[in-house]
Amino acid sequence: MRWNLILLLFGLIAGCTYTQKIRDGRTAYERHQYHEAIPMLEKEYGKEKTRQEKGKIAYLLGRSNEEITRDGEAAKWYRIAYDNNYGVEALRGYAYSLKRNEQYEDAGQAFRELGLEIGSIYEFRKEIEACELAMEWMKSPSREYLIEPADFNSSRADYAPALFGNNQLVFSSDRAAATGETPYLWTGQDFSDLFLVDLNSGNISPFDAQINTENNEGTAVFSADGSEMFFTRCFSTEKFEDNYCKLMLSQRIGNQWTAPVVLPFVEEEVNYAQPALSADGNTLYFSSDHPDGWGGFDIYQVDRIPGGWGDPKLLSRAVNTPFDEQFPYMDQDTLYFASDGHTGMGGLDIYRTYKQSGDYWSKATNLKAPINSGADDFGLIFLPKSDDPDLLKAGYFSSSRRDGSGGDDIYRFEKRIPDEPAIVVEPASYQIFLDVYVLEKIYEVEGNPNAPVLGRKPLAGSKLQVFPKNKEDFTLDKPGENESFRLELEPDQEYRFLATRDGYISREGYFSTIGIGQDPENPIQEFELEIVLDRIFANQEIVLENIYYDFDRWDIREDARPTLDQLGQDLLLNPELSIQLASHTDCRGQTRYNADLSLKRAQSAVAYLIQLGVSPERLIARGFGEEQPAVDCACPRCTEEEHQSNRRTTFTILQ
Repeated sequence: MRWNLILLLFGLIAGCTYTQKIRDGRTAYERHQYHEAIPMLEKEYGKEKTRQEKGKIAYLLGRSNEEITRDGEAAKWYRIAYDNNYGVEALRGYAYSLKRNEQYEDAGQAFRELGLEIGSIYEFRKEIEACELAMEWMKSPSREYLIEPADFNSSRADYAPALFGNNQLVFSSDRAAATGETPYLWTGQDFSDLFLVDLNSGNISPFDAQINTENNEGTAVFSADGSEMFFTRCFSTEKFEDNYCKLMLSQRIGNQWTAPVVLPFVEEEVNYAQPALSADGNTLYFSSDHPDGWGGFDIYQVDRIPGGWGDPKLLSRAVNTPFDEQFPYMDQDTLYFASDGHTGMGGLDIYRTYKQSGDYWSKATNLKAPINSGADDFGLIFLPKSDDPDLLKAGYFSSSRRDGSGGDDIYRFEKRIPDEPAIVVEPASYQIFLDVYVLEKIYEVEGNPNAPVLGRKPLAGSKLQVFPKNKEDFTLDKPGENESFRLELEPDQEYRFLATRDGYISREGYFSTIGIGQDPENPIQEFELEIVLDRIFANQEIVLENIYYDFDRWDIREDARPTLDQLGQDLLLNPELSIQLASHTDCRGQTRYNADLSLKRAQSAVAYLIQLGVSPERLIARGFGEEQPAVDCACPRCTEEEHQSNRRTTFTILQ
């Protein structure tokens, strides 16, 4: 499933990137040709003599197998990589692969080892807890559900069913009948199309030729009268940065579908996918990685207005997390969705939440086993109500679980009245608790802020100032080294938090209880907020990530603004800090030209920070040109990666 999510969410690299013949495993891996990379890498691993190189190749084999949902093989190769001194990333991949493969006891132990390895059990405490819960759920699966694989599955990926017409389903698949002749070398299969299956006869046929193209189409939904079709199309271009998935609308006129059009609220350079409709067809739900979201992919809703659609609204924190929420489906007032951000059994799990008054949603509830598994479980839908009085609900969902026919598969389920009546529990008083964790980063090289970050750990000695909107603020001291600041919050309230610690850059966090509904089944709702403080590394140059400039230009590009916005916010929150902001070039070009260009770039970044409100007296711009390379290499022999490392923008906190 993970490769299908990327296929239908992040777009595709078309042209020579996917069709050019590759002759070594590393190149195939780098070009996302994982199906092609695996046999090459296995052959290269067998020939390699040194442990270090064996570890590198084994890690690539773990990543490649993970990308095409071979979690058993992935775990094996990650372990080999770790045993060959590849490092914590191999151990991390090993732990998550074991979890997805439902080896929960071994996975829990691997997460504990991983915490010890990086110096923070905190980082993986939720995963350890999830493994323990998953073992309990697997031992006692719900007896309400009966599950069987659909008989129209193929040996390829089949997923995301949608109701269409009388006793018909439209689903996504990369089976051989899909449009186009070029294989998708990520998986070795075809690109995805929509297919129609008649549940009475079992006949399967490609959906309308107006809809299926050589691009990837999937995750459709239809209006109740069948006159409208919303679906996802991921456009293939020769530029990877231009590939995005969009929500499309086609209308049915007679027996013909109109040429699909992009929905008007869809923005450029943002992914939109997996549409779902409310019962009345007036609200569309979808998943998007919009930068204004909580993080990862989030679920949004957008309402019809006269002449079109309004502005999308982000669903509340009861639904969305900093991770991925996808595949929404509405059943009256209940939203079902898939997430890997809530406590789950492995990959994506299916959850439900109830819509209450206004924009309130109840706390998300995991459907547990047997609906969920260690694999990716997603795309749940219900069939119309049956005449069987003992049948509460019936429907379909998608899963990449191990007993499937191949890749993702579609499963039919029935939910029946349990043999034993449910125990009625009197509702308790409703409470909302928030655990605020103030953390610091763990660097691969202690004391080097430019080294890779291995994880985070609780920051002892920190303080937290709480600012409820329109109420008096208060301050809390850190209760213990590994504990959180635990607060009981009021409903319909917005909170701002300021975390501080001597020797660290102060940071803010925000949390709102607006939109968190009251659920009688979960009267006590608990949430977490993490605020990460950076240590003050005085007089030490720190590289600003994602600061790029167009050739021969010094203007601040749109993609550089978030990094500078964060730096500006840090400076405004920490008025005692002054910084030197510097720009460096690579060694190509004339020395004087490089010095001039780098100074203009540094001055441009300083001007941007001044516009944010930072005092000019706290900012110094320096252009070093090619004088201080991060990688000291002979210029004609520098690799492009080394040149990129030398082209950088940095800041230094002045003592």
